[in-house]
Amino acid sequence: MSGTVALIVAAGRGARFGGDVPKQYRRLGGRAVLRHAVERLQSHPGIAQVRVVISPDDRARYDEAVAGLGLLPPVAGGATRQQSVRNGLESLIPLKPDAVLIHDAARPFLDAGVIDRVIEGLARAPGAIAALPVVDTIKRAKEAAGATARIETTTSRDRLWRAQTPQGFRFDAILAAHRAAAGTEHTDDAAVAEATGLAVELVMGSEENFKITTEDDLQRAERLLGGGAWEYRSASGYDVHRFAPGDAIMLCGIRVPHSAALEGHSDADVGLHALTDALLGCIGAGDIGQHFPPSDPRWRGADSSKFLAHAGELVAAKGGRIAHLDVTIICERPKVGPHRAAMIERIAQILGLDQGRVSVKATTTEGLGFTGRAEGIAAQATATVALPL
Repeated sequence: MSGTVALIVAAGRGARFGGDVPKQYRRLGGRAVLRHAVERLQSHPGIAQVRVVISPDDRARYDEAVAGLGLLPPVAGGATRQQSVRNGLESLIPLKPDAVLIHDAARPFLDAGVIDRVIEGLARAPGAIAALPVVDTIKRAKEAAGATARIETTTSRDRLWRAQTPQGFRFDAILAAHRAAAGTEHTDDAAVAEATGLAVELVMGSEENFKITTEDDLQRAERLLGGGAWEYRSASGYDVHRFAPGDAIMLCGIRVPHSAALEGHSDADVGLHALTDALLGCIGAGDIGQHFPPSDPRWRGADSSKFLAHAGELVAAKGGRIAHLDVTIICERPKVGPHRAAMIERIAQILGLDQGRVSVKATTTEGLGFTGRAEGIAAQATATVALPL
């Protein structure tokens, strides 16, 4: 077929991945995950043009990620993936494409063979999607998916396939199917097509065409990309804030009730400040005061998660990844133990890390020094970062 356009869906927020940077804009080999997906489709001779559906909030990230690629202007997505795809399809009407390939931005390793097979499938059916036959034994659980579950029954894997993208369709057919599906929700575009009776062919996908959903997936992608040699760097951070009148403090991103507050230009979160400096130290990027000067009124009372997220983005911009973070809170009060799990979860969320890569500890100074006299709180942190050579 001719006149095939690729539509890449990149409007999601990646809730399962975590962190303040959506996974499609995280760095993979020094470039955004989205750029890898775009380049794979744009370089294929069977693809005439590429358009990306994005969240308007991510426009600056998008522009940076695809700079110089000469794509069609992006289109704003909707509240759900299905709505985003429909927005993208509607925007393609003036181009009058014969067919469209819809692809997830978080699948960076799409190869030319998969694209070929999907396009060829459209000569035989209105729809064709990349997929892989299920080879593992399938168990149905009694409970919803979780850390553990009990087996209810064994399900036959015969005729079962794992759907991937791209999912290709004759343009007029899939546009009509999406319009008809308004008000309903389906898990992918093939399901939208099926709901209106369109025949969809399964063509062989690729194990490498996996979707980046978690931090571990991103690490797997780095290894698959070739990885090359890595340099590991460690650096420390330290911060102190005195107590002031108040009834709570911010500590490692968590509001902790207390008989006092912490005094500072921002929210005075000593834990996040120490971690920010540790990350900046790993990449030789100065300290927190250089990036967020106390003299700048923009940072008065600011949420310190912005500082830590910024440091994480600077690491990612260098093609690096955070291997581990460790922070020790030094104070007599409040007790950190009851809040430790929440602190670990919050730090991991800010940086898009697995919680196993974050450690939060606490100690006292046995009544000695300013922390022993309960005049304030200190924190010291260590970060380990892997950077490509």
